Amino acid sequence: MRLRVLHFYKTAFPDSMGGTEQVINQLAKGCNDYGITTDVLSLTSERAAGSIELDGYTAHRVRRQLQIASTDFSLAAFRSFAKLAAKADVIHYHFPWPFMDVVHFATRVNKPSIVTYHSDIIRQKHLLKLYRPLRQWFLASVDHIVATSPNYLATSDVLTKFADKVSVIPIGIDKTAYPPASAQRLRYWRERLGKQFFLFVGVLRYYKGLHLLLEAAQGNAYPVAIVGAGPIERELKARARQLGLKNIYFLGFLPEEDKIALLTLCLAVVFPSHLRSEAFGISLLEGAMFGKPMISSEIGTGTSYINIANETGLVVPPGNPDALRCAMRFLWEQPGQAAAMGRVAEARYWQHFTAAKMVKPYAALYENLAQRATKA
Repeated sequence: MRLRVLHFYKTAFPDSMGGTEQVINQLAKGCNDYGITTDVLSLTSERAAGSIELDGYTAHRVRRQLQIASTDFSLAAFRSFAKLAAKADVIHYHFPWPFMDVVHFATRVNKPSIVTYHSDIIRQKHLLKLYRPLRQWFLASVDHIVATSPNYLATSDVLTKFADKVSVIPIGIDKTAYPPASAQRLRYWRERLGKQFFLFVGVLRYYKGLHLLLEAAQGNAYPVAIVGAGPIERELKARARQLGLKNIYFLGFLPEEDKIALLTLCLAVVFPSHLRSEAFGISLLEGAMFGKPMISSEIGTGTSYINIANETGLVVPPGNPDALRCAMRFLWEQPGQAAAMGRVAEARYWQHFTAAKMVKPYAALYENLAQRATKA
């Protein structure tokens, strides 16, 4: 009989494809090879909520009714979660999402449970005081917690309190999901951006440090391509105009082939996130996978597990545009050394960060939890 796992998070593919959503998608697809059936329950803003079959798993979506302080709510989620959890052998939660904790306790589902701890809660400090007791109760109640890097485990005050049931499984991505870009798209971007340029890919959020990147871009002509959109996009564009920057290219969301073309062509991936809300950095991982050196900040998270200072790229102090500018200058003026760092980055990707290397220990963990529950 096939093991059945239920993932629960506020958003999921195909509605969204952020870092957590990519992890869920990779696990759901990859675990199929281990004889594991996967359901994914998430919230959606679409009126036509329901279940859809994806690449080897089923995505169940219920209507989101309210959002407060980045927390999504849905009354329909209680019933759907209870129904799906009743059929599951293991429940896989993805933290943080306070509403998830409420559903967990309200439905009183007694199944083996695992939490992937993607990030501490950083911004909502006042609400955190109210939420902290529920968070502690929730994390104490689950059977196992997974941190996405040893760096985050070592620096999270929350995780250290539960160290006896925490293991580390780094996030991985599948290179076969990134088919080569066509010669036409490669030629287009080379003509538009030039022979050398820096690349940022991601949602334009407050913790991404893009205001620092704009300041670092002053006084030089290094082209910087910014791929993505988000809540601070207008603010960033206004700031770029204010600084008189002509070397910043806001490209918005792009088709996957164009993103792959840019990853193929760029000199380096620059990732200036300056707050711990950036717990890992899928875009850094994509850069490493494409053999690119990286520039990131030391924020005590998975970014410095992907990008090893002076080996796979450069790591600078957070919130320091001058240091960021110096790092960009070094890679720009030393393309041979930049290429060497990129080769080390790609080797590290194959060693630690493939999707297969992520899926295998999760599959073993699911099996172990299910077997322990059967023997209990």
